[in-house]
Amino acid sequence: MTRTVSRSLLSLAAALSLASSASAQGTLKIGAVTSLSGRFATFGQMQQAGFRVAIEELNAKGGVNGQKLELLLEDDASDTNKALTAAEKLVNQKVPVVIGAYASGITKPLSQYMSRAKVPLIVATAVDETITKPGNAYTFRVNNQSSVYTRSLIDQLRKLAGLKTAVVLTSNDAFGKSVMTDVTKLLPAAGYTLLGKDTYDQGLTDFRPILNRYKAQNPDVVIFASYEQDAVALTKQVKEVGLNPRVMAGIATGFALPDFLKGSADAGENFLVTMVWNQDVRYPGAQNLYTRLKKALGGEEPSQHAAQSYAAMLAAADAVRRAGSADPEKVRAALTTTNLSTAFGPVTFRTYGGYQNQNSVVGLITQVQKGKFVTVFPASASRGKIILRR
Repeated sequence: MTRTVSRSLLSLAAALSLASSASAQGTLKIGAVTSLSGRFATFGQMQQAGFRVAIEELNAKGGVNGQKLELLLEDDASDTNKALTAAEKLVNQKVPVVIGAYASGITKPLSQYMSRAKVPLIVATAVDETITKPGNAYTFRVNNQSSVYTRSLIDQLRKLAGLKTAVVLTSNDAFGKSVMTDVTKLLPAAGYTLLGKDTYDQGLTDFRPILNRYKAQNPDVVIFASYEQDAVALTKQVKEVGLNPRVMAGIATGFALPDFLKGSADAGENFLVTMVWNQDVRYPGAQNLYTRLKKALGGEEPSQHAAQSYAAMLAAADAVRRAGSADPEKVRAALTTTNLSTAFGPVTFRTYGGYQNQNSVVGLITQVQKGKFVTVFPASASRGKIILRR
């Protein structure tokens, strides 16, 4: 009887050990929603590269709590309703955290849905101010809010002597409206007279009437905020109409893509472009990350969106590791105490100035010089000096 009980206990112990081992060797699924098709597909491809490079790095180090990471990636097709359907699918699959989406107009409603579902959302690229201001307890943003772009640009413009007038043209969407709000407030405070401010609807291809009006106004500074196709079209048409201010500036998004350099060619030379990551930035590991992202993109140049997404995946995995659980509520609590140093930069979610769970990101000013983005501001990160036009 005693021997039978002993054998039974040993068998039970062995079974529990095998079950524990199998659990430890299983996969930890992280959800992500981005635009792999539709008008934002280029950005979605950048995000996908960032996710995969981070997962490869983490899995090479043993994964998280003994489990290999697995990416559950859903395509929102650049559409809000499809993004919400994708998020619901991931929630039903019991993921502990979701990363996404790309565009602000998609991410804002996604954030609201995830809050109702009580599953944390890590925002990697969307910049609309209202995503984290006021935000909610389940939304954490790794990347910057839009005001970081405009503030860093205008901080630089303050330092350029003799420039007093400006015009602004933005896309008529969540991102563009956010930029317009910031610029309208900050430019006059910096001593600039705003000669014109315009928005345009998606689908507009001929910007010449607006640009010719700007040419007649002869501003010192022209500022654009536009997505991918529009950024290149605007830049080429600026050259066509002969608009030649001392400073041409693009606020991130389409201007911060490597495709902008190729598409605009010499028309984009000396453009100032605001961004928060560039391959020449002085963060430890930045150059190595650039190399890995480029490889993941099949030789294509990576943008800041890939680096942001890389950092978002690291933050997700770090929170699950410290939570010691795939329970969304425990992961949410762990995210509030995140303190990471990454090749994208520091990641710490704080509540400040009306923002909730917002990472504090340093804004960079780059300039297109000889067909490459060169960081020119702030001085602590710069690799070159600003060249004024004419």
